[in-house]
Amino acid sequence: MADAALDAVRRELREFPAAARELIVPPAVPYLDKPPGPLHFYRDWVCPNRPCIIRNALQHWPALQKWSLPYLRATAGSVEVSVAVTPDGYADAVRGDRFVMPAERRLPLSCVLDVLEGRAQHPGVLYVQKQCSNLLTELPQLLPDLEPHVPWASEALGKMPDAVNFWLGEAAAVTSLHKDHYENLYCVVSGEKHFLLHPPSDRPFIPYELYPPATYQLTEEGSFKVVDEEAMEKVPWIPLDPLAPDLAEYPSYSQAQALHCTVQTGEMLYLPALWFHHVQQSHGCMAVNFWYDMEYDLKYSYFQLLDSLTKASGLN
Repeated sequence: MADAALDAVRRELREFPAAARELIVPPAVPYLDKPPGPLHFYRDWVCPNRPCIIRNALQHWPALQKWSLPYLRATAGSVEVSVAVTPDGYADAVRGDRFVMPAERRLPLSCVLDVLEGRAQHPGVLYVQKQCSNLLTELPQLLPDLEPHVPWASEALGKMPDAVNFWLGEAAAVTSLHKDHYENLYCVVSGEKHFLLHPPSDRPFIPYELYPPATYQLTEEGSFKVVDEEAMEKVPWIPLDPLAPDLAEYPSYSQAQALHCTVQTGEMLYLPALWFHHVQQSHGCMAVNFWYDMEYDLKYSYFQLLDSLTKASGLN
């Protein structure tokens, strides 16, 4: 009886993503030709948890005309910024049997720009991606070039962003598949970002495991070693690379259906909370994103239930 009940739960979990996709997941990420009003944004995108790409939302930002690598050098070249350094471009990713975080170095922004422009070399792959409102804390010189928040989103969500982050890196810098509990407004100022997305309803097909945490350490010789973080608890993370999934190890992922989109210069992606995303970029891409904390409402509780049932059933 117990085995039959467990099989029934697994069957329902396998069927759930397709049913949810028919109801709420678009076949492709839709475009809006202009920013929505607060009510429109909340009603049509936030509440149904649907992504969209918004054009003409950044046209009034001076950054859109100003920001270039030479401009950054002239405006903030001497400023020290936190830089993630990895041997392969993957920061915060599963490597072997560890969840490995990047080596973090404090470098003048001009050093990062030298690497991006081919004037200098640095061991590994560099990515300015410190997600702690680094635009406000590390690069205040750039703040006059953009708004401190997204007014129509702030009004719709009834709050100001928790963080405003600046992103700049090499083409080899990749963000591994993960999810966040933030409503994310991701603005590309120069270059382009390539997103692979899965709705939260795909959770039964996406593997999660617990990994001991470790950190890359950059030696004086310019090589990398992995150092365990003994004092930290294990980290839940997705071991699968959606660009080259190991379907022998994770066969359920073959049933998931990713959305792919490219966010171009001057465009803004609304990435709803709890959507899984994997991100690549063009070389030297510059972006800013606004993180608004999600509402911990029934939608969040439903996802937690889906997550718990997937784990308890041993589905992946």
